[in-house]
Amino acid sequence: MKTFKQVREELQSVEEGKRGLWDNIHAKRKRIKAGSGERMRKPGSKGAPTAQALKQSAESVEDIFDLIEDVIEDIAKENNVDSEIIWEELESVTDEELLEVAAWQRKEGKNPEGGLNKAGIASYRRENPGSKLQMAVTTKPSKLKPGSKAANRRKSFCARMGGMKKRLTSAKTARDPDSRINKALRKWNC
Repeated sequence: MKTFKQVREELQSVEEGKRGLWDNIHAKRKRIKAGSGERMRKPGSKGAPTAQALKQSAESVEDIFDLIEDVIEDIAKENNVDSEIIWEELESVTDEELLEVAAWQRKEGKNPEGGLNKAGIASYRRENPGSKLQMAVTTKPSKLKPGSKAANRRKSFCARMGGMKKRLTSAKTARDPDSRINKALRKWNC
C-alpha cells in the first residue's frame, strides 16, 4: 500500500505540470477562446488524440481516485473510524490545501537572486528531517580564508553545480542569465 505522502507526491506531480490528456485539451480550448489562433484537430487527423488515448487518460484519473479511496480506507481501519467521516472532513478541504506544495518548491521559498531564502530552507528541513541544508556562502572568494569551512562549502558547491550545468541543462538554459542554475552560481561567486 502507498503511504499518504506518496499519494500526495503523485497528486503534486499532476499539479506541477505532468498533466493528462484532458488537461491539455482544456488548456488548448482556453487558449483558443482567448484568441490564440490555434484550432482543435479533427478526430482521426495527424496529431489528434486517438480514442484509445482518451480512454487511457480517463482510466488514469480513475486510478488516482481508487488510490485515494484505498488510503482513506486504510486510515479509517487504523483509527477505528468509519471512512464516511473522513470523506466528510475532506469535503471541507480546498483543492489548494490538498495539493499544497512546500515553500522550498514555490516562489515564496526561492530567492530572486538564486537559491533558497530562509523560509525555503526552513520548509526543506521540515520536510527532510536530519537535513543540514544551509544558506549560501555569498562572501567573495578573496575574503574567505583558504581551507575554512565556508571556503570548502563554496568550492564543493561550485564544482557540483558546474558539473550539473554542463551535463543536465540544455544549451539554452546554460546561456540564459536568468536561469535558476546561473543565478545560484552567481550568488555563490562561482
